[in-house]
Amino acid sequence: MSEYKYKLPDVGEGVVEAEIVEWHIKVGDKVTEDQHILDVMTDKATVEIPCAVNGVVKSIVGEPGEVIAVGTEILVINVDGEVPDDVENTAEPETQDAPKEAPKAEAPKAEPKAEPKPEPEPAPKPAAAAPAKTAAPARSNGERPLASPAVRQRALEADIDLAHVPGSGPAGRITHTDLDDFIAAGGRLVSKAGGAGSSRAPRTGKEDIKVIGLRRKIAENMAHAKRTIPHITYVDEIDLTALEDLRAHMNAKKSDDQTKLTIIPFLVMALVKSLPKFPQANAHFDTDGSLLTQHDGIHCGIAAATPNGLMVPVIKHAESLDIWEVAAEVKRLGDAAKAGNCTKDELTGSTITITSLGAIGGIVTTPVINHPETAIIGVNKMQTLPRYDREGRVVPKKIMNLSSSFDHRIVDGYEAALLVQEMKGYLENPATLFMD
Repeated sequence: MSEYKYKLPDVGEGVVEAEIVEWHIKVGDKVTEDQHILDVMTDKATVEIPCAVNGVVKSIVGEPGEVIAVGTEILVINVDGEVPDDVENTAEPETQDAPKEAPKAEAPKAEPKAEPKPEPEPAPKPAAAAPAKTAAPARSNGERPLASPAVRQRALEADIDLAHVPGSGPAGRITHTDLDDFIAAGGRLVSKAGGAGSSRAPRTGKEDIKVIGLRRKIAENMAHAKRTIPHITYVDEIDLTALEDLRAHMNAKKSDDQTKLTIIPFLVMALVKSLPKFPQANAHFDTDGSLLTQHDGIHCGIAAATPNGLMVPVIKHAESLDIWEVAAEVKRLGDAAKAGNCTKDELTGSTITITSLGAIGGIVTTPVINHPETAIIGVNKMQTLPRYDREGRVVPKKIMNLSSSFDHRIVDGYEAALLVQEMKGYLENPATLFMD
């Protein structure tokens, strides 16, 4: 039997380090060649790391959240017989700056730490009317009770503090049955004064969550954008009454193979029409080199909320697409982002971004620019509001605010206002979106 020391391989494109996101193995596991064993995040994407040999995991170095250099030893595998030379060579890093070897791990770090068994403490004396099971469990002050996410959600909806629910599971874990028994008993707690108090006890639990992976990258990008880009945000209301009538008509007449139109494709088309007059808003600004790169092609990022965090898939060359093709791309990229299937190419290269919170609500936002871009267009809630028509009569109108932020180093306030007004003209007169 021999040891195979696996080092973080070169993941390409000049990447010299990566952040450990999640291990899919633990010490003692049998692993096979090409098995997916680790996820790491680079500046560009999340990368799946495969195993190089068959064997048994002896030790693991590195925990989620740690940033390690390419070439650092991250895993030792016990292999039957000798490791072939060609396999050993594949684990060697291509970079010359990587450390030769990471510190050896005597104890496996990937093994989950066993929850310490709480020391028994005298339970508070329950009120006479309350059954014994409703007394607070023996937990030290500030100790977070063990329970599954489903149990925690039920307790939250019932306004019950799990710190007061006795747990019958391993290490005092609270089960659904424990929660059912507590609720059936009335959920009555002992007040500090000694009498029966309300079941709406103060919530004293807390949870520390390490910010790693995509969430850490989002935090870094947002901080960098706000720290380096002086934002100016311009807000104006748009009368979308005519556009909404047109959208409803087009959806009613669409073919089965066409994607249902939302307002986003119309906004993309308005940008395609407007940006040629304002190329500084369809650009990247390199602060270090003081270089502004204006793009002829319009690569429109569409900010998408996903289970893993904010992602911005990109509609490439929107100027070459018709509105149905834009709608299909918006849906395809949105579905891929939510499923975590977007490619690196689909998540990079945007020249301007649209972000929408309209489905949730809110009439004004202050969107943060997607660095190194110079502009972002924010969509807010649409409302039916009273407005005067040309004859001075009060009529219902479908109104939505656009909240758009610009890099004030590149886009003057006057130019920002002109761009939004240009878009407004197209959106309020939607037939012009389809005119050459």
